[in-house]
Amino acid sequence: MPGEGNRRLWMPKSFNTMLEYAKVILEKVSFDRRLFEKELRKALVTLIKEEIEALKAWCYEKFGQVHAATLDGCFARARLA
Repeated sequence: MPGEGNRRLWMPKSFNTMLEYAKVILEKVSFDRRLFEKELRKALVTLIKEEIEALKAWCYEKFGQVHAATLDGCFARARLA
């Protein structure tokens, strides 16, 4: 499978980065809290520190009013150290 042996997972060629891919997925599943949390957790495992910080800012701007509790929980557990 492509990406085996490292943290990066396979993604369609139309996306330049996993960060872009994660944003698209999160937008598509934002209607459902459980799906949103599941996809956010998956994204946080695959992204590097700088990408996680960028995703965090983007998520709070885009979904902060709807998914604040989910964002707080997921980003509190994210490895930003």
